[in-house]
Order: sequence, then C-alpha cells, then structure tokens
Amino acid sequence: MITVIDAGPLSTVQDLGRQSYGNLGLPRAGAADGMSLRVANRLVGNADEAAALEMTVRGAALRFETGTAVALAGARTEATLDGEPVPMYQSLLVRAGATLRIGRITEGWRTYLAVAGGIGVPPVLGSRSSDTLSGLGPAPLVAGNRLPVAPFNLAEGFYLRSPPRFPQEVRLRVLPGPHDEWFTENALQTLVGTSCRVSAQSDRSGLRLEGMALPRARQEELSSAGMTVGAIQVTGGGLPIVLLPNHGSTGGYPVIATVISADIPMLGQLGPGNSIRFTLVTRDAALKALRERERRLQQDIVGADAGLLAARALMMLAGRHPSLKQAVMDDGKRRLRIRRGD
Repeated sequence: MITVIDAGPLSTVQDLGRQSYGNLGLPRAGAADGMSLRVANRLVGNADEAAALEMTVRGAALRFETGTAVALAGARTEATLDGEPVPMYQSLLVRAGATLRIGRITEGWRTYLAVAGGIGVPPVLGSRSSDTLSGLGPAPLVAGNRLPVAPFNLAEGFYLRSPPRFPQEVRLRVLPGPHDEWFTENALQTLVGTSCRVSAQSDRSGLRLEGMALPRARQEELSSAGMTVGAIQVTGGGLPIVLLPNHGSTGGYPVIATVISADIPMLGQLGPGNSIRFTLVTRDAALKALRERERRLQQDIVGADAGLLAARALMMLAGRHPSLKQAVMDDGKRRLRIRRGD
C-alpha cells in the first residue's frame, strides 16, 4: 500500500489507456507520454501496460507501507528517498515505511513513477487510467489517498542506457491530414515553416498553439469525424490544437496534419512556453522512425546487479550535486571509488 502525503498539482493513475471505445464516445485516456510510462514499467519488471503515476509540473510525496521496487522516468526532477537523493531511470528498492518525495520538474512536463507489480486500483472498461475528460477511472490524487500495490518479485534491477532530454524547443514530424480542401494552398507550408508556442490554455485534451494562424478556405463546421492523438485541428480562427489522450472521440474542426507515432510521446512533455517546429515527412519515413524508436527501447534497457545500480546512482547524482566530491560503494564483490574534482 502507498499513502499519498502530498499529491502535487495534478497526479493521476495512468496506463496505456482504454482501447476500442471511441465508437461509444469515450476517449482513450492513458499516459500523455506513453513511452516514459513504458520505460518506467520495464525498469521494475512490469508489463508495458501496467498502471503507474503520472505527475505534472511537480511530483508527489508518498509513503510506502510495504517494501517494493520503483522507477522514475519522463520529465527531469529531483527526488529523495527518506531525505537522500535518488536518480531517475533505474530500479530503486524502497523499504517499508520509507517516504519518496518527488520535487519540481525542471525539464519536460510529466514524470512517471512505476511500482513493481503495478498500481492495483480497480480497472474500468479494461483500463486503470484516470480520464480527466469523462471522469472514468480513479480521480486525481489527493492527500490521504491509499493506493494498493501488487506483490512483486524483482529478480534483477534495470537502468536505461541513454535517458532522453526534453528541450524547450522541439521539432515534431507530421504527415498531411485528411482535410486539405478545407485550407488555402499555402496553409500546410505555413504550418511547417513557422515556429509556434504552447499556450497556457493547454491540458490533457490538447495543446493549443499560438504564434501561428493557418488560413482556412472553408469556414463552415466540419461534420463530426473520428479523431486520434496527434491530430492537428484548426479552429475557425486559424489556431491549431494538437490532440492529446483525453481528446474527445470526435471533432468538428478540420485536421491539417497529424504528428507521427514516433513523436507522439514528446507531446506529453510540452508545457506552456515550449516552442515547436513541424517537419513534413513521408509515410515510409514515419514507419522507419517508429521501428527505430522500438529498437532503441529494446536495446537501451539493461539488466544490472545491485553493485552496478549503486555505481550508476552515484555517477548520476555526482553530476547533479557539485558538493558530492567523493563516494565509496562496497557490495562485497567489488569496491568502487568515484571522485568529482572541484
């Protein structure tokens, strides 16, 4: 069991979402950055679709009533376990009674905490995701919530070889959308030739973009059509909205382009003020990028014993805390000394 001491601004339980209910008008929901959720789950030996915590802007403070293993992935943040700093992107053992505090996010927008065995809230329509649009699934966390966790058996630890970065300026690849006749001849070129910013009016339903106006050739409303994550809708005033997992299953704005699947996880790491440039690619290039993303995921998660994980933790923390000049670790088999010069 996990007790929530401080829930942070918006912390929710998420998995990979509700599949195949769009025809009933239900959003998919699920993690805004599904890749970071998958990475966190794999670092504690879970299946990709296990439920984890998604934390936005700032993390939560959690007390673990039972011992387990956890991992943090996604947006960069500083975390402490019983007051001692711990790194992201690797397995961490947590003893019963320990408190994990996850601080302000410094790079990116959403951090994910996976727990070995997954968070065991009851599923609704096959998913444990909190749907902030329809209200399905568990409500956003508040202080005092108690989250059930499953028994675990983590035979070995893991770490991610090359953690991603989440810069302020990103380039997203897109495919042309299905409604080109709704836009003027140069609208698509305006989309890919102009930098824009994420508006403060954005949420888990979509990123509203500012600094760009896309001219429409038709101003009437589009008949409601099925929508998907990554679709770039354009309002009657020419303002683009990039859909996120809590978008409505249908929409009446025309779609000028769609973010390719390989880049959709980055959408969940964009917050107000982030700059975006779009690049037009072919379908073959989009498929190649998706295959490459999956190949790297398979290769970059590495199994490790306790000694190697401790050494990695020291190196990661030494890089973040200049005051850490020397640390010694002894796991009974090897003795490592890590020094940081002035």
